[in-house]
Amino acid sequence: MEQRDCYTNRELSWLRFNERVLDEAGNPRVPLAERLSFAAIFQSNLDEFFMVRVGTLMTHMRASEPMRDNKTGMTSAQQVEAILKLVQELEEKKGRVYTRLMGELEPHGVRLVNFGRLSPEDGELLEELFDRQIAPFLSPMVITRQQPFPFLHNKQLCAVAWLTSKNGKSRVGIVPCTDGVVPRLIPVPSRPGAFMLREELILHFVGKLFHRYTVEQKAVMRVTRNADLDSITAIDEDLDYRDNMEHLIRQRRRLSPVRLEVSRPLPEKLRSALADFIGFREEHIMHVTTPLDLSFVSQLQEQLRGEPTLFYQRRTPRMSPALDMKRSIIEQIEEKDVLLSYPFESMRPFLRLLHEAAEDETVVSIKMSLYRVADRSKVIEELIEAAENGKEVVVLLELRARFDEENNIEMSHRLEDAGCRVSYGLPEYKVHSKLCLITRYTDHGLRYLTQIGTGNYNEKTAKQYTDLSLMTADQGIGAEAARIFNAVSCEETLETTEHLLVAPHCLQNRVLEMMDREIAYARAGQRAYIGAKINSLTDKNIIDKFIEASQAGVRIELIVRGICCLRPGIEGYTDHITVISVVGRFLEHSRIYRFGVGEREQIYIASADFMTRNTLRRVEVAAPIYDRDLKNRVRHIFDTMMRDDEKGRELLSDGSYTHRCINETPLNSQELFYEEAYRAAESGRVK
Repeated sequence: MEQRDCYTNRELSWLRFNERVLDEAGNPRVPLAERLSFAAIFQSNLDEFFMVRVGTLMTHMRASEPMRDNKTGMTSAQQVEAILKLVQELEEKKGRVYTRLMGELEPHGVRLVNFGRLSPEDGELLEELFDRQIAPFLSPMVITRQQPFPFLHNKQLCAVAWLTSKNGKSRVGIVPCTDGVVPRLIPVPSRPGAFMLREELILHFVGKLFHRYTVEQKAVMRVTRNADLDSITAIDEDLDYRDNMEHLIRQRRRLSPVRLEVSRPLPEKLRSALADFIGFREEHIMHVTTPLDLSFVSQLQEQLRGEPTLFYQRRTPRMSPALDMKRSIIEQIEEKDVLLSYPFESMRPFLRLLHEAAEDETVVSIKMSLYRVADRSKVIEELIEAAENGKEVVVLLELRARFDEENNIEMSHRLEDAGCRVSYGLPEYKVHSKLCLITRYTDHGLRYLTQIGTGNYNEKTAKQYTDLSLMTADQGIGAEAARIFNAVSCEETLETTEHLLVAPHCLQNRVLEMMDREIAYARAGQRAYIGAKINSLTDKNIIDKFIEASQAGVRIELIVRGICCLRPGIEGYTDHITVISVVGRFLEHSRIYRFGVGEREQIYIASADFMTRNTLRRVEVAAPIYDRDLKNRVRHIFDTMMRDDEKGRELLSDGSYTHRCINETPLNSQELFYEEAYRAAESGRVK
């Protein structure tokens, strides 16, 4: 074994993570209706993966010099080839999972059918519906010299047919299947709970749309396009930054295709023709045995609402007993640091803090960094109220939050109209930090209240993602937060910090220094420990330091939800490293860093994963946990997740994940945290 054997390609690692999502769709211990959601999440994850990662790789393939993965040495072309092979395997697995799911739904009175399972009477009624309500709104076209191949919108469903005319000429026929009039799920008249997909109904009668041709072969197809705005280099210098972003978003809709999915096997001539029309190799055409768009599963779930056992037990965020909602939140934070754990605890105390700040006469300013916010954001409303009350409100709004750009542009207009000062960050770095600074002028002089989180200021995701939110009156932390806002507003970054870890210049290096300290302890024969809970691990500098630490004898525990480019358990290199991944009801999103043991242990919560894009190419913030009780609480969260053997899987040296059997009764950490939150709210004591 050599050190290069310790690395895994990030794209292939991500696909293995998404397979874990698919496994939950096939997990009989997950309620049936919820398994439908996991199948849809698997597909939407894969769509975004092609739109961003594969799109980027295909852009790199056009470079004059081949670009290589800095860990495995794979070129972009080799990565795309490996991706397409693995994705086809995963699609076959998804087909098996989906077939089982649909079979298990039938006893509950819900089913999808095709014409082979319809009675003649139902077939006639659906044909009449097609003739009257669908066909008039369709726009079929035959590809000829006079009618070129149409532009296919990203993820648009279309019927494609291989046509033969009476004189023997072959043509390609295309019918967009999104008419906006008939619902996606069409009820079967005589069978309550039975549905047919609109695109399948169109495909069945597609021959009626091409009167002069015989349909030799047909399928539903869907194209996926590159959506990576970073691949668009043309900038209009006559537009301001926000207008440029709007311009780039319009361009994204027409970026190059990266994948074509088809619902049935196609003859070679049709595959070749489609590849030529679209402009990529036939390997990018994938046969998928499930519906090409699974977003309809939410409608199937509605049919099952009468059976609560098919869904997760209802859970609602609890109020944190660390705060008395009848008292001033500001006063309580001045007394003691507060940590909120979402979604187990409610986001309401933070919203209440903003509301108090908007009305408190001692508050001079509110400064926040925003990355993704809810569509009807209460955070935005509180900031607007503060500005209207005469407070200085400064917002670092990152317009480049992928797929949220349009929402953020709209929010920027609302904030500016209310009198807030909006900054769009730095040209070279995305602002990804989750930072809020409230500045007060009291009888005792200038006072800071700082909130630092691991997740976005988004009321919707605060109920779906696990995140941590620290609220503190530590003046050293507040002063550094003020420096961050001032620096970014002047298109600068911090070069040094004392309390906070701040990327791009004061996070990776500080993490490496703390890892070096543990290596030194281990080499001196003392206990040494490093722990991290992150979404992804791709930063080669940090990975190499993990390997060095393992070789020195440091015990390393990593909770990595998604991409992990480090292979644990390789003798002589990573045999002191344990990596687990937890995929459950809620999306694991909080980041925790731990260095050391006993009294010298340092614990941080952070917005940054251990990815180069986070550690060196973004403005990120990690906050130290100084309060002893809060340190114990974060440690409890981490240690509990390391013992999760219901939703936690251990990563093996070959890159696969395996079940674990640790507890006499399997432990589901997320369910346990909710039970603890309920008990704490009732007893008034934090776990």
